[in-house]
Amino acid sequence: MKIPQEMIRPMNRRPPSPGDFVLYWMQQSQRAECNPALEYAVETANRHRRPLLVVFGLSSGYPEANRRHYTFMLEGLAETRAALAGRGIHLAIHVGHPPDVALAAGRRAVAIICDQGYLRHQRQWRAEVAGAAACPVIQVDGDAVLPVATLYPKAAYNARILRMKIQELLWAFLYELEEIPLKISSSHIDPADILNAEDVALDSPDDLLKMIGLDDLSVPPSLFFTGGTAHAKRRFEDFLHRSLAVYDRHANQPQLDDVSHMSPYLHFGQISPLWLAMKVHAVQRDCPEGAAAFLEELIVRRELAVNHVWYAKGYDRYETLPSWARKTLDAHRGDNRPALYGPDELEKAETHDPYWNAAMKEMIHTGFMHNYMRMYWGKKVLEWSETPEVAFERLIRLNNRYFIDGRDPNSYAGIGWIFGLHDRAWKERPVFGKIRYMAASGLERKCDIRAYVRKVDRMVAAAPGP
Repeated sequence: MKIPQEMIRPMNRRPPSPGDFVLYWMQQSQRAECNPALEYAVETANRHRRPLLVVFGLSSGYPEANRRHYTFMLEGLAETRAALAGRGIHLAIHVGHPPDVALAAGRRAVAIICDQGYLRHQRQWRAEVAGAAACPVIQVDGDAVLPVATLYPKAAYNARILRMKIQELLWAFLYELEEIPLKISSSHIDPADILNAEDVALDSPDDLLKMIGLDDLSVPPSLFFTGGTAHAKRRFEDFLHRSLAVYDRHANQPQLDDVSHMSPYLHFGQISPLWLAMKVHAVQRDCPEGAAAFLEELIVRRELAVNHVWYAKGYDRYETLPSWARKTLDAHRGDNRPALYGPDELEKAETHDPYWNAAMKEMIHTGFMHNYMRMYWGKKVLEWSETPEVAFERLIRLNNRYFIDGRDPNSYAGIGWIFGLHDRAWKERPVFGKIRYMAASGLERKCDIRAYVRKVDRMVAAAPGP
């Protein structure tokens, strides 16, 4: 089946140029497999009887990214470059502001195909290229199962609203994406001639990061996650065979490892959400409850987060939270806090709560935190901060600094949920007002939280901290 037309969006009205190649500006979908933008670019190149060049702009100042994020990304790009070479497609990686790299490469392009990003700066980049390019710029959405604008025309108040629309539309967007052979190889194209610079080598990420000025080791690469599609697929195949059948019962058991660990790979576009959905769909008869629970997270919850950042311009600001939530928090801003911790104490995991400390250590040392613990982690920062505004800023900073999948729609929506986004009013209590509360006693009642602490201690012993 071909890519649904709703996933394809012309960004300007310019006619094709008499260029030397079709350009795929790869930025979000950093993979060579199940990549709708890539396959659409191959199809476009074949139709125009031109080779295809793929270019990636490596920004040295990506917002809030550090060595941990860049290392994971570069590991994935190295694999993607090799996989594309096997299809006769050259991936040129150049240091520079991504829109500038795309426009420089696009001067000799028949057309520019780009993938879709959902955050504010990602959308701005694509608009910038579409406005300045002399050829057509066509955007293809490949990192959501359903296109955000088609799914719902405004901000969804909660998951139920979006779930109803997804149930109505989903089957039109579940399809096997065909890998199209490229008719004219791009092996003869010299990107250095086009961009006046040599390709970036990826055989030594540390040297490359030093070259672009990212030599700060305060947040080292994760020893628990390696970037790339192959690593993502191996993890997911293991999840399918070992954990999917119990996912509906174990997803909120942080002491276990029955989660997919796909969020870092989804964040960097190293795995396709469509591919994940189709893999689960193929086995759902064998474990219907587990499959349904996973698809709820992958599609409904993840696309609710995309909907949030798409329609809420200030998704990373406290003022964008629902008015009822801000009102109830404001009414309780003078309440006594059970404890107050500053940013240094939080970052060193030096609180009175051993469960929270374990969650913080998992984040710092691995770049990941079990989702159930992310909720508890965030609620406690709200409880232990001088004001809700301070808590919001601290959560954004810690999230974006340590998580491999920080700076992501899921992360911003998850932090918003801590403060009432996509939730309802609950029984009123001190500090939280009518915002949902989570307590250590709830962890003790619902899971083996002490086993989780022991698990994290083993992780920390295996991966010394910064």
